[in-house]
Amino acid sequence: MQGDGEVLFLGGVGEVAVTLGHDGLSFLPLHPELGSSCLSSIGLLPKLENKIKFSDVYAVELLDEGPVCGPWNTRIVVQGKKNSEMHRFAVHVITRSRKHPSQLVPCEYLFGHKDPETCKSLVEHLSACINNEQDRPKNLMVFVHPLCGKGRGCKNWEMVAPLFDRANVNTKVIITKRAGHAYDTLASISDKELKKFDGVVAVGGDGLFNEILNGLLNSRNKTSYPPTPEGFGYFGSTEKCQGYKNDGLNNSTPTSEAVNVMLPVGSNKSDDHEPLLSTGQSVGLDISSLNQVPSVSFPNDWFRLGIIPSGSTDAIVLSTTGERDAVTSALLIIFGRRIALDIAQVVRWKSSPSAEVLPTVRYAASFAR
Repeated sequence: MQGDGEVLFLGGVGEVAVTLGHDGLSFLPLHPELGSSCLSSIGLLPKLENKIKFSDVYAVELLDEGPVCGPWNTRIVVQGKKNSEMHRFAVHVITRSRKHPSQLVPCEYLFGHKDPETCKSLVEHLSACINNEQDRPKNLMVFVHPLCGKGRGCKNWEMVAPLFDRANVNTKVIITKRAGHAYDTLASISDKELKKFDGVVAVGGDGLFNEILNGLLNSRNKTSYPPTPEGFGYFGSTEKCQGYKNDGLNNSTPTSEAVNVMLPVGSNKSDDHEPLLSTGQSVGLDISSLNQVPSVSFPNDWFRLGIIPSGSTDAIVLSTTGERDAVTSALLIIFGRRIALDIAQVVRWKSSPSAEVLPTVRYAASFAR
């Protein structure tokens, strides 16, 4: 589509000449005197531009035949009679809120044409261009905490799920039923199954995110341990400590009382705000079980974590996106936007050779802006 471009009808504007470029779609109104108003029909939304960048498009939909309205400041409406209805397609984009610059707002351009093949061809071309955008996820595992915050987990997911469907992102949704549910699921999932996903999304608070983080890393993170702390005389040296790790002195499971001393219980509470993983089960990895080298290991460049804020404080989301908004976070996940993630490894050693509590490893996250 070169030169003057294809003539289409754009909702709220009228006839436009549409031209496709290497980085987006631009359109020129053929009757600017009719469409000089804001393209958005909602005053709170920012003015839509005359160019649509592929990097801002999250979905393209081929719609049924129907009406396409002209400029809102005229009484011209292309609807009513059958011969005035058009074949249509919608281009879904993001823009920033006028009042809250950190907040992303989904917007829609509605195009119409008399020829259905023209609409179909444009949709296929635009979809191919969008699919060429790098880093966008195709398959995600989603954990929804139903009791976090004020019970907003399920409601927030129901609100943003249509965005993922529209963007053709497949989601496997798991509603957590108990403390440690997400941790156990990810710690026990096979590498073959895990490789089917581009990432994991937490619909909850900071505690659920850290539970997911620990479930992924405790059996897959390939890093050396820190030096043996001074005062642990029975270890003697880092080498002996490493030997202890490899030999495994005790394969028993820590008691619930011992675990409760180490970590607070409460990831199934309504307020999901613990800075580290909250669970009544063993969340540390038995160091002696790290002999096996998994086929999926971390860190890597392809697997990502996302959060849709639904907790009591949502500190992680506020520190990364600047906006405690479920739609904004969902759109950022759909676009595959990244931010650096720093992981701290916390090792809990035995206090004495006779102690029953095993050395354990857990992880905490912070973000670099």
